[in-house]
Amino acid sequence: MAPEAGATESAESDLAATVREVEALLFLSTQPVSEIDLAEACQVDVGRIADAVGRLESDLVPGRRGIRLRRVAGGLTLATDPATEAAARRLLAKPRTPPLTQAQAETLAIVAYLQPVSRPEIARIRGVSSESAVSSLSERGLIEESGRSRFGATIYRTSPLFEKVFGLDGLDALPDPTRFDPTPEDERDLRERLLAAGEQRTEP
Repeated sequence: MAPEAGATESAESDLAATVREVEALLFLSTQPVSEIDLAEACQVDVGRIADAVGRLESDLVPGRRGIRLRRVAGGLTLATDPATEAAARRLLAKPRTPPLTQAQAETLAIVAYLQPVSRPEIARIRGVSSESAVSSLSERGLIEESGRSRFGATIYRTSPLFEKVFGLDGLDALPDPTRFDPTPEDERDLRERLLAAGEQRTEP
């Protein structure tokens, strides 16, 4: 291969990588982003950004793609094609699922990492009653019943919907809890709760 051909391929590859980065940044930003800010984020010069924006504009052709590149308020932003407005309104008109409360998030984390686990165990670990959180998570389909403990309490596990909602390929894909970096006070409190829950599990 001639040196010039190799240099051309390398430049094209670099530009394609910048196009992907620009598209990702515009997708993530809720506000228009200037070319200067894009250049700083991508660690390239403004000329490269201008080339990448031109390439992106040619890719997002109106009438062929559902997303368009728009210049607004001195910056760039991604917007939906006006032709998709009717479908977008129908989708966004549907009731939205409210975010998890702190109690629900704590309860869901306990079930995810300790499953199968009973409601009394969840309450012991959290230090407060978890009946409402467990019921809400069950109604939302994130956890489900998985039989009874030896003491007769209902035990719970996460559902397939849980993995779908959080984008997991399986429970093995859960974040590594050893990477959690709590304060010394939080660590001591968590350790005491978990030890107490463990003692309850091993009692005859």
